[in-house]
Amino acid sequence: SSCRSRPLLLCAWSPPIMMASACVSRTLRKAASAGRARHFASGDLKKTLVHAEHVADGGKMVDFAGYSMPVQYTKVDAPHTMSIIDSTKWTRESASLFDVSHMCSIRWTGKDAFDFVERVTTADVKGLDVMRGTLSVIPNEKGGIIDDTMVTKCHSKEHGEHVYQVVNAGCAPKDLKHFEEQLGKFGGDVKMEVLWDSRGLYALQGPKAVQIVEKLAGKDLSKVSFGESLWLNLLGAECLVSRCGYTGEDGVEIFVPEEAAVKLWNALKNMPEVKLAALGARDALRLEAGLCLYGHDIDDTITPIEAGLTWVVGKSRRDPKAKNPFIGAEPILAQIADKSLVKKLRVGLMQPAGPPAREGATIETPEGQHVGVVTSGTMSPILRKNVAIGYVDKPFNKMGTPLQVVVRGRAFPATTVKMPFVPTKYFKA
Repeated sequence: SSCRSRPLLLCAWSPPIMMASACVSRTLRKAASAGRARHFASGDLKKTLVHAEHVADGGKMVDFAGYSMPVQYTKVDAPHTMSIIDSTKWTRESASLFDVSHMCSIRWTGKDAFDFVERVTTADVKGLDVMRGTLSVIPNEKGGIIDDTMVTKCHSKEHGEHVYQVVNAGCAPKDLKHFEEQLGKFGGDVKMEVLWDSRGLYALQGPKAVQIVEKLAGKDLSKVSFGESLWLNLLGAECLVSRCGYTGEDGVEIFVPEEAAVKLWNALKNMPEVKLAALGARDALRLEAGLCLYGHDIDDTITPIEAGLTWVVGKSRRDPKAKNPFIGAEPILAQIADKSLVKKLRVGLMQPAGPPAREGATIETPEGQHVGVVTSGTMSPILRKNVAIGYVDKPFNKMGTPLQVVVRGRAFPATTVKMPFVPTKYFKA
């Protein structure tokens, strides 16, 4: 998920921070362009269940993946009004509440559901513990990434063991079409139930996020690791709570039934430790954490190996002779087996001077040889330095390689660095 256009409120920020904000805006503008086109023709943007709350709290609403979503909260003297810089810092120090209800959920049931999800993703669904999730990708026949996705082996009283999957809002139409086509070829006992606008999905992120949920639920979550899920009663509503997120911080994502969505949102937002956060801060946070944004850092021409996501291909899924290979297994497994087939890799770049490198900026050697391209870049609110993600040809991807980025026709020094740029704080029980 990500964010969108229109000028952001720049308050009394210094020029470097203004540039960071502009970079975030540009990145988010493109991230859901496919989704925007789908709804723009009708002139009718979709709304999440707490849209009215966003507006009341001063949300600067923009078109994101066909939804009216807040990029920032800007109402003068309102409790949740913050710059993107301050919102990013608040998330890393306390807890921020994001509405991510625009993302699409899918429930897979039936005796062959695990086999089907393993066919269309690289996840080892059968190997997951119950109520455990993993990041995965939906590959095409050439090994490119149709979308990145969260896959959880879930259990509920109503459905027993099943798969609960979340995909990006801007990619959901093509994802669902792809799944329907594959279901026609698969022929097993599988049911796809799309759960999109009938539930709220909130990300509560930051070091104080889990203790807030513990307080609301009256439960101890100290034995719940990052990536694990459980059912919790929150204000009388049965909610699926996953300890995960897209910020690099500890936190949870909460799936809440429609009838309780507004009540829970307001209860969370009124906690003294919590501030509302929006798409602008979310993009800065994920970039600092070195996380990919679909349509920028990954797309249907990039393989998970090139993206540095080899780990999303489950160990049990790497057998070339598997009875149920995932789509695109041949090119992906070939790259795992023979690294010489991989010509470029995703890297982090630290740029000590000049304006932040934006998406599309050329990456060169100090001698001016073109060796790559930037896919995301901003001024890090935490580091107060320019950071970027990009693809660089081998062998120039090696850590510590001196390179340069071309911004506005001028070359500025940059160095390849390990990601994340800001240390992640994923919790392990």
